[in-house]
Amino acid sequence: MGAQLINGKDIAQSIRKELKEKVSQLEARGKKPGLAVVLVGDDPASAVYVRQKKRACKEIGIYSEEHHLPEDISQDELLTLVDRLNKDPNIHGILVQLPLPEGLDETEVIDAIDPRKDVDGFHPINVGRLHIGEKGFVPCTPAGIIELVRRLEVPISGKKVVVVGRSNIVGKPTAALFLRENATVTICHSRTKDVFEECRQADILVAAVGKPHMVKKEWVKPGAIVIDVGINRIDGRLVGDVDFDEVKEVAGAITPVPGGVGPMTIAMLMKATVAAVE
Repeated sequence: MGAQLINGKDIAQSIRKELKEKVSQLEARGKKPGLAVVLVGDDPASAVYVRQKKRACKEIGIYSEEHHLPEDISQDELLTLVDRLNKDPNIHGILVQLPLPEGLDETEVIDAIDPRKDVDGFHPINVGRLHIGEKGFVPCTPAGIIELVRRLEVPISGKKVVVVGRSNIVGKPTAALFLRENATVTICHSRTKDVFEECRQADILVAAVGKPHMVKKEWVKPGAIVIDVGINRIDGRLVGDVDFDEVKEVAGAITPVPGGVGPMTIAMLMKATVAAVE
């Protein structure tokens, strides 16, 4: 039978189309969304992300600025730039590409971003809002995960969701968003006893640990929705945390890597930038 393939590329494309229309409506009212991306140093993966973000901005009609800073920039200089962007009326969203080079204090930089411009959803105020159920920006990858599941038109309420991984960027906010949708949520991590048993009970399984092919066929309840957030390189090939070829035989629906969650992350960033104007 085989699982339904959840095509993140196509879904992200339709979100970008919706946003393009929204942006032209905003422009007609004299408001053009602006996004500033700050890239420190020469991390190749980060550079790829920044290019993709720039391309998406161009396609949708968002004004974008890239600030590429040398690796040896001081904390004060970086904070000065953030402060300047906070005050810039043409910039509605600020994104500092993580990870930052060694010697820079990531927490202090995130805390310095105006929460109303924190389109990445990492500022403690937005993290707090997410957990108490208030409106605010949420991290883009978790927002993309929820959107992928929603577009399957399967009710989330009352479902058992298992999130493997407890990072601040993916695991925890994904769990919080599913809770908001009235799912029953379990978070598994490196200290969880019988991760396999927990995963077997999931109606929706989210793998976000960064271990290639960790989730095997026998971990998955037949018919479950499997969302693979992992991006791992094996012999120059991108693979997920889920053993796709095995798991697609039992799952009801599954995201591929690449082409699943990845494109959604950038689409949700664009969505947040447009929302920041409104």
